[in-house]
Amino acid sequence: MNALPTPARNEGEPWLPDLCRLQRLATVFGVAELAVVVVALAPDGGREWSLVRFLSASGFALWLALTAAVTLCALRGWFSRWPRPVGGTLAVAATAWIAAIGAMLLYAIDAALGYGFVPAGATMLRFAGGTSAVTALIVAVVLRYLYAIDRWQAQVHASARAQADALQARIRPHFLFNSMNTIAGVIRRDPVVAERAVLDLSDLFRAALGAGERDSTLAEELELAERYLAIEQLRLGDRLQVEWERREPLPLDLPLPRLVLQPLVENAVLHGISRLPGGGTVLVAVAMDDGALQVVVRNPAPPPAPPGLPARRAGDGAGHALRNIGHRLAYLYGDEARMAGGWSEGYYRVEVRLPARHAPKPAGEAGGRAG
Repeated sequence: MNALPTPARNEGEPWLPDLCRLQRLATVFGVAELAVVVVALAPDGGREWSLVRFLSASGFALWLALTAAVTLCALRGWFSRWPRPVGGTLAVAATAWIAAIGAMLLYAIDAALGYGFVPAGATMLRFAGGTSAVTALIVAVVLRYLYAIDRWQAQVHASARAQADALQARIRPHFLFNSMNTIAGVIRRDPVVAERAVLDLSDLFRAALGAGERDSTLAEELELAERYLAIEQLRLGDRLQVEWERREPLPLDLPLPRLVLQPLVENAVLHGISRLPGGGTVLVAVAMDDGALQVVVRNPAPPPAPPGLPARRAGDGAGHALRNIGHRLAYLYGDEARMAGGWSEGYYRVEVRLPARHAPKPAGEAGGRAG
């Protein structure tokens, strides 16, 4: 199995994991508290752990974790200027030094006030050295774990970006040639229709060029799909009919990744309508359902190719694009995104559900149009 390529890092971008985020800080706190629990449960036969001792140890561990996280957050840029082995060693050494100083302060305070927080018989050197060593080990493990997570997320992001670029490239060659041939065929007999088709084609490619560069919105995705279908209707004529179902109100300002809807309707035309002598109707239904945006594309299609034969019918050829879209949605929305498609009783149907709880206030009425 080939490993995913490591994405190139921008020059000057910090490579040390970012501990300034609350989620990362919670991870550091959780590991620090886990270390206290492990020590408390260890069957060493020594002094028993009371509730007071456990709370005091937890407080000291969380204070060390917070101090180490703040230090690494503040000096992240400086550590990242060094090569990774050197910068990582310096980061761990800095937190170990801070832990040693904190342990010596606690030892001195406990010896002066007699609270009994420090185990009896432990010298300052042993207490400070042990605390420093444990802190260094924990910080090294956490930094390595977060660094691996950052690399994995960067690889997934790069893969999603590459898939968006691939979807963007798919719209160019065959569709451009077919569209230009169609426009050339009608430019003399109906210049107005030809001019509108050129404008639709221009807007479509202008939007497609932005794939992977910035997010889109539901309104833009619907418009992009409409322009694509308008051009295909010009090419296929009465063989292609379009039915839009928009259940208002819709969150038209809802942010979406670009080129999500257009490839679905493209698959409906290329792998369904265009393969049927009599054509058919592409149904595009958009609605809000239980706090989620639901998009359904349904079209008549030939039955799937039998096993062992080339995938030349139905939704077989659409699988690559659908997988790409599914991977992009999974990266952006996680398990909250749902996508399913399949052929049944002469129709191919694909459904996409995306979380919309953070959507802006739904826009006003925006009636659909049917082709």
